[in-house]
Amino acid sequence: MLYKQVHLNPKKEESLKRFHPWVFSGAIHHIDGRPEEGEVVEIYDSQKNFIALGHCQIGSIAVRILSFQQEEINKDFWKKRLQTAYRMRTQLGLADKPGNNTYRLIHGEGDNMSGLIVDIYANTAVMQAHSPGMHVARYELAEALKETLGDSIENIYYKSEGTLPYKADLEAENGYLLGGENVSGIAQENGLQFRVDWVKGQKTGFFVDQRDNRSLLEKYAKDRTALNMFCYTGGFSAYALRGNAKLVHSVDSSSKAIALTDENIALNFPGDPRHQSFADDAFRYLERMGDRYDLIILDPPAFAKHRKVLKNALQGYKKLNAAAIEKIKPGGIIFTFSCSQVVSKEDFRLAVFSAAAQTGRNVKILHQLTQPADHPINIYHPEGEYIKGLVLSVD
Repeated sequence: MLYKQVHLNPKKEESLKRFHPWVFSGAIHHIDGRPEEGEVVEIYDSQKNFIALGHCQIGSIAVRILSFQQEEINKDFWKKRLQTAYRMRTQLGLADKPGNNTYRLIHGEGDNMSGLIVDIYANTAVMQAHSPGMHVARYELAEALKETLGDSIENIYYKSEGTLPYKADLEAENGYLLGGENVSGIAQENGLQFRVDWVKGQKTGFFVDQRDNRSLLEKYAKDRTALNMFCYTGGFSAYALRGNAKLVHSVDSSSKAIALTDENIALNFPGDPRHQSFADDAFRYLERMGDRYDLIILDPPAFAKHRKVLKNALQGYKKLNAAAIEKIKPGGIIFTFSCSQVVSKEDFRLAVFSAAAQTGRNVKILHQLTQPADHPINIYHPEGEYIKGLVLSVD
């Protein structure tokens, strides 16, 4: 192994000794040689003691840690990490589960593969790189992925054009690394069917991270009139219908999302008159909706992706939740979420508390929600806990 070496400033190795998976640019004293974007480098403290191996990159996060041992980063290395992740999903009852062929196999730092996401949809794996290093290793990763999952995977789609750092100038192109012919795009989640558009859809095509929260919603849906705001693919709507809701309305500003929602509802409940969808702005819809609903889901896209806009994001959450709390019927239930990583649990709860106080209604917290087990949080990387959710009862 002849990896280039990154040397840290004095006392800047402390976070790495606590196994944090990032090295920030300000911690670096100097680098021996000029590693290319995404190249594997060795990291040493100011006393020239080896600490870790990682992918180097331009930006505030200068190195993403791969291992705290001196070892070769090759296909066998990736395969061991993938096998460990797959074994855990099998133990969780997600992989090879009847009625469910949709789950997240790799969740970045949570699976000790910083910068990589892999979601499984039936016989297709969608691989997404968030770091130059994982982009550089994409072909090796695809081979290791196929060897790990065997015949259960026929297609590997690489989707990273919009997720790689723009400074890297890697000219990434989305496309199939394996297969790509006669792909159905229909996946199953807890017995429900969903068409997943990984080519044109958001993220990898479907929000796998709300699976457990959708199941919880199903238990509250019976005989209720439900509103699913920011519905995207209609996941919460389908679970509400299966939970015997009286009526379900799906709202999204994107007409493409509404078309996908309608298709998914038709897959599971063909001709069901209980469902209607509307392409409309969320805030406008909430303002004029009246008090017809007693079950509301608020699952907006990230209001804040950077700390610079955190204040505005919290005001957005406050405004959104105040509108729902004010209008919902007495005895109603609200499922409300934030998927912004920079919004802490405390910040989100304070925004919802402020919204409730503004309305003057009696509000109770029934559940505090987070991401499912196939989106694990590395205990040394608490930043990985990005989904915050509350289930509220409003009198």
